[in-house]
Amino acid sequence: MPLHGVLNADSGKGTINRNIYGHFSEHLGRCIYEGFWVGEDSPIPNTNGIRNDVVKALKQIRIPVLRWPGGCFADEYHWKDGIGPKEARKRMVNTHWGGVVENNHFGTHEFMELCRQLGCEPYINGNLGSGTVQEMSEWVEYLTFDGVSPMAELRAQNGRKEPWKVTYFGVGNENWGCGGNMRPEYYADEYRRYQTYVRNYGDNRIHRIACGPNSDDYNWMDVLMREAGRFMDSITLHYYTLPNDNWQDKGAATGFDESAWFATLRKALRMDELITRHRTIMDKYDPEGRVGLIVDEWGTWYNVEPGTNPGFLYQQNTMRDALVAGLTLNIFHKHNERVRMANIAQTVNVLQAVILTEGEKMILTPTYHVFDMYKVHQDAELLDLSLETGSYKLEDNEIPAVTATASRDAEGKIHLSFCNLQPHANTQVTIDIRGLAGNSLVVTGTTLTGDSIDAHNTFAQPEVVKPQPFEAFKLDGGKLTVDLPAKSVTTLKLAARG
Repeated sequence: MPLHGVLNADSGKGTINRNIYGHFSEHLGRCIYEGFWVGEDSPIPNTNGIRNDVVKALKQIRIPVLRWPGGCFADEYHWKDGIGPKEARKRMVNTHWGGVVENNHFGTHEFMELCRQLGCEPYINGNLGSGTVQEMSEWVEYLTFDGVSPMAELRAQNGRKEPWKVTYFGVGNENWGCGGNMRPEYYADEYRRYQTYVRNYGDNRIHRIACGPNSDDYNWMDVLMREAGRFMDSITLHYYTLPNDNWQDKGAATGFDESAWFATLRKALRMDELITRHRTIMDKYDPEGRVGLIVDEWGTWYNVEPGTNPGFLYQQNTMRDALVAGLTLNIFHKHNERVRMANIAQTVNVLQAVILTEGEKMILTPTYHVFDMYKVHQDAELLDLSLETGSYKLEDNEIPAVTATASRDAEGKIHLSFCNLQPHANTQVTIDIRGLAGNSLVVTGTTLTGDSIDAHNTFAQPEVVKPQPFEAFKLDGGKLTVDLPAKSVTTLKLAARG
C-alpha cells in the first residue's frame, strides 16, 4: 500500500545535536587493544600507537564524541595505573571482560591523543563504584588544571605541560548494577558528594553527567531527578536491543529467520516509549528542560561469534543492525529537545560495532554506512515531517513498515532519511513538500540494502553491503514520490537548483 506524508519545510523543530552520533569505547575485548591501539612498534600503520585506518574511517563519519574507559570497566579503573612510562604501569586482570590481562598501555594520555586525531570531544567516565572522591577529583585536576598543583606537575612530568579541554564527565556508570549494586537513594547521595569535587578549573567547564536508569527503571529516574537533579547537567539511559529476553541465549547475529528480524526491530522501536516516559519524569522536576538525557549505551546484543572469547562480546553486523541504527537515530531526532547525546555500543569489535578488525585488516559494517549516510543530520534543524508509517505484520504482532526523519543543514539543503523495515516488500512513499518551491529542487539519493536479511561484510568479502546511488524517486511540483527497496535505509538530499 502506498504511503503518504507531509514535509513542512518551513517549520523547524530545534537542532539535532551532533553528539547524538557519539560512540562508546570500553576496555572490553578487542575494542581498545587491536581496535584502536596497536602500539608504536606495531607493523600495522599507526600514529603514536593508534591505528591510522580506524581513525580515517571514523573521521569520515564525523564522530563527534567518544566515551571511555567504560562501561563496567570504568568503575574498577584507577586512572593513575594508566599514566607514566608504559613499562612501569600496573598490570591487572580485567575481571569484567574475559579475564585477560590489562597492561594499562592505553590510558589518559593515549585516549586524549586518540580524540585529538579524531577531532572529537572526549567523554570520560569516572570511577564512583570502587574509587574515591579524591581519585576522581585528582583526575579532573590532572586533565584540566592550568596552574601550580601536584596533579598539574605530575601531568608535566608525563610529557604534557598544557591542560586538555574536557567538557563531558560521567560520575559513575551503571551504579544500579556492575557499578556497585546501589539503591537510587544511595547513589543520589553519592553522586551529590562526588560531583562536588568535579571542579571547573580556569575556563574549562565540566558538564556533569549522572548515572541514570537501566531501560524502564522509572523509579531510578524519579529518585535521581528529585534528589540530585539540580546538581547534574545530564543523566544517562542504557538500553540494549535483544531479539528475545533471554540473556543466556540472546539469539544469533547471523543465520536468523524473519521472526528474529521482526522481534529485534520491535524491541529497538521500544526506545521511543522509554525516552517518552523518562522525559515525562524529567519534565516534572525540570520543566524548563535544563537537564539533558544522554543515551550513552545503546545497540544490539547477540550471542558472541562461535569460537570467540565469550567475554569479548564480538558479533557480526548485518542489515538488521543497519535498520536498528537508522530507526533509533530517527527516534533520537524526534526527542531532540531532551536527547543531547547518544553513544552506540561499541565502536570497534564489540557489540554493534561500526568497524571490525582482524590483524592489519579492517572492514566497515552496515551500521557504519548508516552513520555515514546520516551524518548530514548532525547539528541540522529538525523539520516537521508527518508520515503514514504503514504496517508490517508478522503473526499476531505489527510494527511500522517505514520510519523517517527530515532536517535542514546550515547551507539550506534538506535531507530525508527513510527506514523500510519490511524484509521482502518495496514501499512507495509520496511526500507533499510544503514551504518550498518544488520545481526549483534537485534531488539526489543513496540507499543501503542487501540480498538477504542477514547480509553482512566479512574480511573475505568486505563490500557485500555498502551504499549505492539511488534514483527510484520522482519530483513533480511539490510532490516527491520514492520507491523504497525492501530492508533498506535511504537518504535523499533536496537542494536548490543552480
